[in-house]
Amino acid sequence: MSFPAAVLGTGQTHHVTKRSDVSMAGMVREAIDRALADADLTMADIDAVVIGKAPDMFEGVMMPELYLADALGAPGKPLLRVHTAGSVGGSTGVVAANLVQGGVHERVLAVAWEKQSESNAMWALSIPVPFTMPVGAGAGGYFAPHVRSYIRRSNAPGHIGAMVAAKDRRNGAKNPYAHLKQPDITMESVLASQMLWDPIRFDETCPSSDGACAVVIGGEKSAAAVEASGKKVAWVHATAMRTEPTTFSGRDQVNPQAGRDAAAALWKQAGITDPLSEIDAAEIYVPFSWFEPMWLENLGFAAPGDGWKLTDKGETEIGGTLPVNPSGGVLSSNPIGASGMIRFAEAAKQVMGRAGACQVDNARKALGHAYGGGSQYFSMWVVGSERPA
Repeated sequence: MSFPAAVLGTGQTHHVTKRSDVSMAGMVREAIDRALADADLTMADIDAVVIGKAPDMFEGVMMPELYLADALGAPGKPLLRVHTAGSVGGSTGVVAANLVQGGVHERVLAVAWEKQSESNAMWALSIPVPFTMPVGAGAGGYFAPHVRSYIRRSNAPGHIGAMVAAKDRRNGAKNPYAHLKQPDITMESVLASQMLWDPIRFDETCPSSDGACAVVIGGEKSAAAVEASGKKVAWVHATAMRTEPTTFSGRDQVNPQAGRDAAAALWKQAGITDPLSEIDAAEIYVPFSWFEPMWLENLGFAAPGDGWKLTDKGETEIGGTLPVNPSGGVLSSNPIGASGMIRFAEAAKQVMGRAGACQVDNARKALGHAYGGGSQYFSMWVVGSERPA
């Protein structure tokens, strides 16, 4: 038996290059306090805490949940850590929602974070790991060949990545929490930026951010109390997670099977037969701009080879058929452990009508999406302004 679950409130820090003014604990608590305030709750109202964190070596602090338990408000409550590489923020939201849907807890706090300034993700991705193919090139060097394969397979024109980057950065300029604010960025200026990993240019690349995000998820009674106060909640219509190995013979890293399977399960659970017409806003994990058309195909919004055409026609702009990353996305803010949860939280804000200057008109159903590892972990949810049937 599954019980209704809804996002009651969300909270984020202001994402920046370096938060030297607070400890990791203080930064995480900022997001928690804002989420609790948004939900009109206190920590005493929370039954359990679920935390998400990208690989510990991204910050050089092993098992930070142990020393953060007090700052998280977890003493005396169940505390669960989730780890699925870069998708962990999304996976954390799914686990928290599932705890409510399963009737285990009435109100669950989910929080994810990253303080990248205290280590170096490039270094952390390059260390030798037993029984694992070495990367030695950071995320950009790892994913660039996949982008080249996508361009070759789809015959996408070279300006598509720049279009995505300019769109997301312009959107991010309207988001008070975004790290990068570039309201005057253009496709031409992106194309003029330095080439880092062919074909990925400097302005087509996510920043390294310090930041945290939290969401409060509640059951039917808690959601009714929020709605009685005159505020909307974001009802969880469906969740999905799937994984696959990093490397195996015949693996399609341009259009991974795990992503396709997760999306198919998500749409089925949500009762959605035509995602492109039924989803009003999508927060998709796009750390390098070319991943927008790639994931549009992987998620089933477009046929293989056609994702870039949606971008090229302006359909992923705010006001288009499918606004993608109206918040600015990962290209505007990337505290890695939190980036997936930010996608989930921003999707919830859209259907709650709390997205401010980034609001999509009449957003009723929204997608939150995250991926991690070598495009091997996928987590996603569909939230809506109306309780699911």
